[in-house]
Amino acid sequence: MAGQQNDFSQGSIPRNIMKLAVPMTAAQLVNVLYSVVDRVYLGHLPESDSLALTGLGITMPIVSILMGFANLCGTGGAPLCSISRGQGDDREAERVMGNAFTLLLLLGAAATVFFLALKGPILYLFGASPDTFPYADGYMTIYLCGTLFVMVSLGMNPFINAQGFGRTGMMTVLLGAVVNIALDPVLIFVFHMGVQGAALATVFSQALSAAWVLRFLTGKKAILRLRREDLRLDRARTGRIVSLGLSGFFVNMTNSLVQVVCNATLQYYGGDVYVGAMVIINSIREVFSMPIHGLTNGSQPVAGYNYGAKLYSRVRQSIRFSVGVTVAYSALFWLIAMALPGPLIRIFKDDPAILAIGVPALRVYFSLFLFMSLQIAGQGVFVGLGRSKQSVFFSLLRKAIINAPLTVLLAAWMGADGVFVAEAVSQLVGGLACFTTMYLTVYRPLRRMADGEDGGSGGTGLSS
Repeated sequence: MAGQQNDFSQGSIPRNIMKLAVPMTAAQLVNVLYSVVDRVYLGHLPESDSLALTGLGITMPIVSILMGFANLCGTGGAPLCSISRGQGDDREAERVMGNAFTLLLLLGAAATVFFLALKGPILYLFGASPDTFPYADGYMTIYLCGTLFVMVSLGMNPFINAQGFGRTGMMTVLLGAVVNIALDPVLIFVFHMGVQGAALATVFSQALSAAWVLRFLTGKKAILRLRREDLRLDRARTGRIVSLGLSGFFVNMTNSLVQVVCNATLQYYGGDVYVGAMVIINSIREVFSMPIHGLTNGSQPVAGYNYGAKLYSRVRQSIRFSVGVTVAYSALFWLIAMALPGPLIRIFKDDPAILAIGVPALRVYFSLFLFMSLQIAGQGVFVGLGRSKQSVFFSLLRKAIINAPLTVLLAAWMGADGVFVAEAVSQLVGGLACFTTMYLTVYRPLRRMADGEDGGSGGTGLSS
């Protein structure tokens, strides 16, 4: 019955997408609260000025790397599950999920050992100063002890969504976020644990989310179940997961790279107050971009299922719908960012020095955000249809090839302001390049394939 209800080859494409996207968007927004709420609370610690907030921001590149490993398995395996389901091969879909779970555990354990051993030099490399290091170190030490919980909850939840259980996937994140939000003020303010309290609340909440995910995927309600016999790694299957998952992995890795470059550059040209302003701007970006990611992730199972079933006209419908809604939402956020930069910043810190720097910087940073939404939409299509080469390339193009070098060059010319200009330029160039390529190599060929749907030949008609 569940399999019939989640047959995405039937019914309205917008309805199918929104059935997944609404709870997934809510889940994405709530997921951001894990770190953003920590920053809001720590930004209002009276005795630390802005040092606690800045110190927490220094740890974000490491958190982003850990999330990248989770995405490597989740965004790599879940679309393959959707395609296999569309082809009617549920057992292969379960084997993919089992291999992804094993890979998650191995990568999580390795990352924990690595960062615990080298966290001191890494934090200084990532932009910490002697004043902010104690806060960054206190948060990171506790957070790293819960790495496996983070990996399982983030990396396996896409396999729940891929089966069409969007509400259950939303509950994964909602459960942890509610606990995190409730524990944060108690541990930070009542027990006076500061950044350590924020980290402990996050670890405990992620542990609950991980338990929820595993209970569902091993239970009777799941269409695809996590089985012991599927945990043994298969080289070819693991290779497909990693190949497709590299897109999500490089998104996080390049985000981490740019955060490191920005923090180090801002520390050099402006000091802790500029780094603190960037922490706030990045927090605002995370909150407002999450609905775009939620919509994109909601469209991927629908597009992948219909692609596997060779229903190419329905794949084109899913692309049109997801892109249209993404652009409309991004335009609304752009208006808010341009009109209300001060109130947005004050949510985190009502500091005249932060506001003086942050208001003009925020307007520059988000001036071309509409083009960034085109990149997210384009990459979502590539990932949903298993086009790993394109998705990996554009993950690297905007951040590693354009943004990071441009940050250094423009900062040398314009000072700290160049860091924010570099982000806007990379959004324009990267977004146009990614979306145009998706249109020419995927969307247009799908029209020709849709014309011969009855005798279609799978995915061979798409340019690679």
